[in-house]
Amino acid sequence: MKKILVLEDEENIRSFVVINLKRAGYQTIEAETGEDALTALRANPDTKVALLDIMLPGIDGFEVCRRIRAMDSHIGIIMLTARTQEMDKVTGLMTGADDYVTKPFSPAELTARVDALIRRTGGDAESASADEISAPPFLLNIRNRTLEKNGQRVKLTQVEYSIIKLFMENPNKALSREEILDAVWGKDYFGELKIVDVNIRRLRLKIEDNAQKPAYINTVWGYGYKWGG
Repeated sequence: MKKILVLEDEENIRSFVVINLKRAGYQTIEAETGEDALTALRANPDTKVALLDIMLPGIDGFEVCRRIRAMDSHIGIIMLTARTQEMDKVTGLMTGADDYVTKPFSPAELTARVDALIRRTGGDAESASADEISAPPFLLNIRNRTLEKNGQRVKLTQVEYSIIKLFMENPNKALSREEILDAVWGKDYFGELKIVDVNIRRLRLKIEDNAQKPAYINTVWGYGYKWGG
């Protein structure tokens, strides 16, 4: 049974989330504070997804997200926020989250987001015939789901890995934001297109020599992005 961490300081909301995740077949780990969540994750390293509320006593959800990413690049992270400001969503994604859900949300929406993230981070068997994709200075290892640049490992989240894999399998091809969203987040994704842009921005910071003047992930204005010149 796949483990899901639920970090939410409001007990009624946490109970609502936990009940619905259990109904969907997940094992839940509850945490009321950021400190509790980090302790729980250390004790449960096989946790697949963390649901993090942003507004918390002590360290907030953004800081918890940063610390989780420092510990584990593979776990899926969804931010839960009652706020609707765009900056909260962008900040959450830039600190390493894979997705966000704005309260109030329906049980169906939340479980669909968790299901989709589990699929993306689960390391399902790859269909590629080759174990590696080489695009100097990059080498993508399909079997291990890792990326190297000039022989040095680049630490990626599983969503970032999926984006890079999509690009490297389609060199010099312009991919629309919709194509990237469907390929990486799934055709049944409930969210918005801007999640693509924020993840591309985060990815550029990791792989480009100069993220302000990208040489590898190029913008196709008004359309999307392409890998290469």
